[in-house]
Amino acid sequence: MDYVMAFIVGGAICAIAQSLMDIGKISQIKMMSLLVAVGAILGISGIYDRLIAIAGAGASLPITGFGYFLIKGVLVQKESNGWLAIGAGMFQFAGAILSFTIVLSFFTALICRPKG
Repeated sequence: MDYVMAFIVGGAICAIAQSLMDIGKISQIKMMSLLVAVGAILGISGIYDRLIAIAGAGASLPITGFGYFLIKGVLVQKESNGWLAIGAGMFQFAGAILSFTIVLSFFTALICRPKG
């Protein structure tokens, strides 16, 4: 059942984003920015915590999960002193995602021979 909920929620997030891109003629970069912002807003309000409890990886893997993890780090470090602690808190949770993305992009570029 966990796999089914992950598939339904992750698919719904992606389907909504694709529909907005097709119907609203929104560019890909604007949609990515919008999804990160929506994930951050839902993370601040506590709604995304419940969504992750229900769907697990289906909610944390799309780009909305990245926004959520950035805000989660800020909320954990909000009692700390200074902007440096808050900035470090952002990458406490999102650092693994960024590292994985950079490594995967490197190996994909080696395999696929990018143009440009």
